[in-house]
Amino acid sequence: MIDENAIVRERQKLIRRQMNARGILLKQVQLDGGWETPSTVASYFPEDPNKEPATMSVAALYRLLVKKALPVELLSLLLPEGFLVVRVPEGIDHDAAAEAMEDYLATKNRAHHPESEAGREIGPGEDSALTAKLAVVRAA
Repeated sequence: MIDENAIVRERQKLIRRQMNARGILLKQVQLDGGWETPSTVASYFPEDPNKEPATMSVAALYRLLVKKALPVELLSLLLPEGFLVVRVPEGIDHDAAAEAMEDYLATKNRAHHPESEAGREIGPGEDSALTAKLAVVRAA
């Protein structure tokens, strides 16, 4: 039997590891997300990898998305395989599309660097980030 809450908590731990790797501070997420104290955000993304996170509510996810407190590629990690959080533009902005394509290519090239997550191969975190960036390109 699938325990969806356990899956989401494991993905929240993955997001915390990605936050640490990217230098995203918990305080920054708290302030950007509009929470008054860091305890709520710390409960979702605990520093201690052995601590079970509180399962995030949809309202908390909504807040993180609307306030852009975390990158969408990190929040996409909460979703099942094959699903992504994507910001959809209202119209085609060719400059934005070109920037999104350049960002995708730059990220892909960094993923193939020998000192990247999986060396010259694309690691799981890099794959998730690339997939999110490609979705942005497709949406443009």
